[in-house]
Amino acid sequence: MIYSCLHTHSTFCDGKDDIETMCRSAYEKHFESIGFSSHAPIAKKTGIVTGWHLADERLNEYIDAVLDARERWRGRLSVYLGLEMDYIAGRCGPADADLRELPLDYLIGAVHYVASPRGDLMTVDGFDDDFEREFRAFFDNDGKALYRAYYTAYQEMICGGGFDILAHFDLVKKNNRRFGFFLPGDADYQECVAKTVKTAARQTRNFVVEVNTGGMIRGRTGDPYPSSAILRLLKAQNIPLTISADAHAADHLGGCYEDALRIMAGAGYTETMLIDGSKEGKPHWRPQRINPARGAGSAEGMFS
Repeated sequence: MIYSCLHTHSTFCDGKDDIETMCRSAYEKHFESIGFSSHAPIAKKTGIVTGWHLADERLNEYIDAVLDARERWRGRLSVYLGLEMDYIAGRCGPADADLRELPLDYLIGAVHYVASPRGDLMTVDGFDDDFEREFRAFFDNDGKALYRAYYTAYQEMICGGGFDILAHFDLVKKNNRRFGFFLPGDADYQECVAKTVKTAARQTRNFVVEVNTGGMIRGRTGDPYPSSAILRLLKAQNIPLTISADAHAADHLGGCYEDALRIMAGAGYTETMLIDGSKEGKPHWRPQRINPARGAGSAEGMFS
């Protein structure tokens, strides 16, 4: 089994462990590589100040810290530099020109914020009390309006480009287990998802979709982002996948990979993509074959 995680957070944003601790954990778990993807700074661009984005004034410090870790771990663990960039319509996104000036190996595109019909912004993956309060105030408890806003923003981000990895495709479901604000089997929801997949399929294939186990690790979802149903749609369009833990702590690395790999195989996928270096800010990918016939015991058995 070759392990990797490109969606990784540290104490530079909302992670619990520092870069060295994350690298040591990845090495001890026999990872081939780890990529750091702090939530990119957005305060100067948007005026939105949070406790979970990298501060603008610490961007260079973050870059230097990851590049220093790359040198320290050279020959033992490949360390990659990335950012997770939020798409907020009219304010910021992965296609922003300033991101092209950074020495990134890859960029993750993500939607966390959605705009209500009145223009209020809320985060779809907020904590329970915050989510409930904002959902009631901004969307009048209208689940259809919320997931439509999410997938509209996601489609806009895809069309804008600039990313190498599409993050947590159906993050909007994170709070659905508790609040039940939509039914995944609802025809309208499925139509939104199908349209988003088709939007991705129409783009130049220079990106991968992540299979993100973060919701499973934290007990917020019973399956990865994206769900098995969405994975089947992605497979029909031959859109490649990479697996990640969206790790916010060292013990998250590799979490729930076995379950996710079985779900991927059940959706028809026979391989997942591993980063294999980068050049001029663009990752090189290589496939790793999934062998579901050997996957009953562990994730290690799922690879030939």
